[in-house]
Amino acid sequence: MEPLCRKANELRQHFCGDGFDLCSIVNAKSGRCSENCRFCAQSAWYPTRIAVYPLRDTEELVAEAKRQEAQGMLRYSIVTAGKKVTGEELDQICRAAERILRETNLSVCASVGLLGEAEYRQLKQAGVDRVHNNLETSRQHFPHICTTHTFADKCAAIRTAQAAGLSVCSGGILGMGETAEDRIDLAFTLDELGVDSVPVNLLNGIPGTPLAAQPRLPEEELRRTVAVWRFLLPKVTIRLAGGRGLLADRGEGCFRAGANGAISGDMLTTAGISGRTDRQLVEKLGYKVRRDHG
Repeated sequence: MEPLCRKANELRQHFCGDGFDLCSIVNAKSGRCSENCRFCAQSAWYPTRIAVYPLRDTEELVAEAKRQEAQGMLRYSIVTAGKKVTGEELDQICRAAERILRETNLSVCASVGLLGEAEYRQLKQAGVDRVHNNLETSRQHFPHICTTHTFADKCAAIRTAQAAGLSVCSGGILGMGETAEDRIDLAFTLDELGVDSVPVNLLNGIPGTPLAAQPRLPEEELRRTVAVWRFLLPKVTIRLAGGRGLLADRGEGCFRAGANGAISGDMLTTAGISGRTDRQLVEKLGYKVRRDHG
């Protein structure tokens, strides 16, 4: 596998240079999600133990953004549970985004569900430059993961966001019982959609969810997938995301195999790796921390 990883890293260097994009996320609205995604601790369908709360107020979101900037983050994503935010919630998120952009040097992203074009344009007007919408897995495997919305729904939302002028961050979760072919099919779909940033998550089985006892994907297989995805997606930011804290090397092997971005800090309902620790690691590997092209 080492020749594959080495060539993938050379491909990353050729197309993307030595830049490394660091972002953080905030769990801005937690729990009681109507969707039945089998991996998700925030789904109302499953008996999980998480904090449940409505959309956090603007002051909290701005304060957290400033804390993340002090940790060395470049992007800050406001993430909400649920199929989509309400109009009032969207207005509040836009107000928070405008303040964050005035008071920090962060780029602002949002993960707020399956919206329509007018709603995406409202985010764009507020200064949000990227939205996140994970496909999660391949088209074929998706019905085994979620039945309350479809793979086509997600693809349509991604295209709608792009039509509104937004960059899109979309990837998947590995280790949910999918095949190697499913992982390749997912990468082909992401390429067809023209997404700019591809998060790679490793399933972290949460007690109470249907996938809690799913065997963990071997770290070698994760690294192999990252390398193959670099060949299939040569120009995007491949971003290690949820589950990275489960890795013995905290992702270093993947950063040597084509990955060139990460979500730092805590995830939505699980702990992560601090921004300062990540900056030290990626700078040791010869990367320069800077925003990607999205």
